[in-house]
Amino acid sequence: MSPVHDTAGSVRRQRRIAAGLREAGLRDGDRVALLTAGSAATVDLVLAATRSGLVPVPLDPRLTPRERADILDQVEPALVVDDPLILDQLAGGGERELEAYPRCRPMHFTSGTTGRPKGVWSGWLGPDDARAAVLEERELWGFRATDINLAVSPLYHSAPLRFAMGTLLAGGSVAVVPFAPAPVAEAMRTLAPTTMFCVPAHLQRLFAWADEVGEPLVTDSFRLVAHAGAACPTPTRRRAHEVFGEDVVWEFYGSTEGQFTACPAPEWIANPGTLGRARPGRRIWTDSDDQIWCAVPPWARFEYWRDTDKTREAWRDSPHGPSFTVGDLGRVDAEGRVFLDARRTDLIITGGVNVYPAEVEDVLGSLPGVRDIAVFAQPDDEWGQRVCAAVVGEATDDDLRTAAEHLLAPPKRPKEYLRYDALPRTATGKVKRGELT
Repeated sequence: MSPVHDTAGSVRRQRRIAAGLREAGLRDGDRVALLTAGSAATVDLVLAATRSGLVPVPLDPRLTPRERADILDQVEPALVVDDPLILDQLAGGGERELEAYPRCRPMHFTSGTTGRPKGVWSGWLGPDDARAAVLEERELWGFRATDINLAVSPLYHSAPLRFAMGTLLAGGSVAVVPFAPAPVAEAMRTLAPTTMFCVPAHLQRLFAWADEVGEPLVTDSFRLVAHAGAACPTPTRRRAHEVFGEDVVWEFYGSTEGQFTACPAPEWIANPGTLGRARPGRRIWTDSDDQIWCAVPPWARFEYWRDTDKTREAWRDSPHGPSFTVGDLGRVDAEGRVFLDARRTDLIITGGVNVYPAEVEDVLGSLPGVRDIAVFAQPDDEWGQRVCAAVVGEATDDDLRTAAEHLLAPPKRPKEYLRYDALPRTATGKVKRGELT
C-alpha cells in the first residue's frame, strides 16, 4: 500500500471490508475488536464498520493476555482482528454499499477510578446526527480534499483516529507513520503533509532529534498541527509555535468520552495556561466543587458500555443541557476561556496515555512479598509524567519489573520503585499520594 492513502482507494477498500465482515457472519450491531498495529487499513476497517452497522473496538495490541481478556469479555466481539492478514482477507471479496456518514463512534476503552477499563459507546446515530458529527469536526479543523494527514500517534487512541477518519471523509489522504523522529521528519520532508495530531512528547523528541542531527525540520506544508493528551511544557510549546507557525499550532482539551475545547496558539500566547474556549455547540461550566462539566449536542453523547451506574455518575441535567464530566477540576473565566487546575483524581498521563494507579496497584499488589503498594506520578521532562510505585514488602525490584512486563502494557509499568516501611495514609485509610516522592 502506498505511504499516502487517498480517499478513492480507501472507499474501495472500505466497501470490500464491509462485505467481508458480513460474509464472515457479522450482523447489525456486532462488535469487531481490532488489535493490530496502526495502518491505513486500520482506518479503513473502522470506517467500513461504522458505515455498515457494526461497532469497531480499537485496542492497544500491546495489551497483556489478562488485560485483553478482560476487555473482550465485556465487548463479546463477533470477530477479533489481531493479524494484518485478517484485514487483507476481509478486503478480498465483493463490495457492499456504505452509509454516507459513520452511524456510531468507534468504541474506545478508558480506565476508570476503579482501575477497570470502560467502553465509551456513542449509541447509534440517526442520519441527521451522523452528518452533524462529521461536519462539526470538518468545520472546526478545516478538513478538506487537499489534506494529507500525517498520523504519527497510535490509531487505537481516539484523537489520531478521529483526525484520520475526518480527513478521509472530507476527501483527503492519510499517511500513517508510527512515531520515531527520523521517519516522521522524512515524511514531513517528502510527503508534504498538511495536518498532524501529536502529543507533547512527540514534539519534544522531534525537536531533540533535529538539534542532535543539526537539520531543520521541513514544515512549510502544514496548515494544522494539533496537540493534546498531556500538559505541554512551555518551552516545547513555544518551540512548536516557532517551528510550525503560530497560525498553525492548536491545542485542544478533551478525553476519550468527548471533546471540550480548542485553542489556537495566539489565544494561548495572549492568555498563558488557557485551554481555549468551548468547541462550537458546547457549553463548559464548573460546579461548586470546581469540577468541569460540558454540555454537548445529541451526537456527542455517550454511555459507558453496559455500566449504567458509571454512566449515571458521569451525566447531569443542567440549565445548559445534558452535561458530562470526567472529574477534572478547573475554572472558566468571564470570556469563556477554560483553565485546568487538576486532572481527574489520581490519573497519570504519561506520553499522552492515561494510566490509573488503581489498575497497576491491583496487579502488582497481588504479588508475593508485596504487603502494600501505591502508584503515583513524578514529573518527567520527556513524557510529562512517569509512573512510580511506593512498595512495602520483601518483593525485589526485579520481581516487580518481571511481573509488570508480563501483566501490564508498557505505559502502565512503573519506571521507579521506592521502598517504604509504611505508606502515609489519612485517618480514613486513603493514601496521601502527595507525600510520596
